[in-house]
Amino acid sequence: MLIYDLDLPTLTLRLKEWGEPAYRARQIWQGLYQHLYATPEAFTNLPKPLREKLAGHFSFAPFLVNAQQNSSDGHTQKILFQLPDQRLIETVLMRYGDPADDHENSAAKVRNTLCISTQAGCAMGCVFCATGQMGFKRHLTSGEIVAQVLYYARVLKAENEAVTNVVLMGMGEPFHNYENSMEAIDRLNDAEGYNFGARRFTISTVGLAPQIKRFADERRQVNLAISLHEVDDNKRLEMMPITKKYKIDDVLSACRYYVEKTHRRVTFEWALINGVNDTPETARALAQKLKGLLCHVNAIPLNPTLGYSGQATDRQRAQLFKETLEQAGVPCTIRMRRGIDIQAGCGQLAGASSAV
Repeated sequence: MLIYDLDLPTLTLRLKEWGEPAYRARQIWQGLYQHLYATPEAFTNLPKPLREKLAGHFSFAPFLVNAQQNSSDGHTQKILFQLPDQRLIETVLMRYGDPADDHENSAAKVRNTLCISTQAGCAMGCVFCATGQMGFKRHLTSGEIVAQVLYYARVLKAENEAVTNVVLMGMGEPFHNYENSMEAIDRLNDAEGYNFGARRFTISTVGLAPQIKRFADERRQVNLAISLHEVDDNKRLEMMPITKKYKIDDVLSACRYYVEKTHRRVTFEWALINGVNDTPETARALAQKLKGLLCHVNAIPLNPTLGYSGQATDRQRAQLFKETLEQAGVPCTIRMRRGIDIQAGCGQLAGASSAV
């Protein structure tokens, strides 16, 4: 069993069954999530027999590094992890700012954002997404999701840096694997463990309306992003098969419920595809749909994938789309494309050796 699949109460119960005092569980928990120990041998504050017992009952290695690649600008790194059942997932580190910059308060400007996966493959089938093109393989366990963050936490700690943001926008649909995704966030958020602030997580969904409402009812402080990409149901259905089940109005109704319950802003992700969804007319129609909703639109020119022939919007058309939205009262940001040369951008993760 993977040790990262256990929450603290379950770990405490297991140690109690072994006849160990409760404080041993807390020592292990702090070792895993505060000291970032990766092997039983690292827990030198535990008796050797207990370390051996941990090694015999739990796995501390949820995956192997199959391949690693760095972008040409040095700001993005992608790792292909191989799970014990030979499934492959990808995790991306995106660096913003320069930690070597010696300007005053420069540390506050440095961000290390992780894009982590929640599934091997994806069942949503979005035609412009490499993960959607490969189909669904399996859900990741909560521990496999957690371990991606801890892997990079160790890497960055060795560089005197730390993870600053985590986005569940890698391979898979987090709300299709709802329980494990939320358990992973809770485990990383635990104040006695990794203590990663809820507001530094962002979870992205294609718009599973019931799960959006469930998420709202739980009143989490985690940021919510919706992959929308179209304003017309028929056109969206051609790109995103989930539209057959949840129409755009269903998704937006769930988003309004979310804002009402949490008073938190929703982000809408919009992949700008040349001549498809990047016109001023589309922007005006989108603004009408979003009228009165506390939201922000993150638009990004489409990242290329082998299975989709659409082309990215050029800079001029993207700027016009942004200005049209803003003139209608909807805030919009044109996001920077990252890691395109190593297929590490949004929608490019394929979980295959040939993609790395």
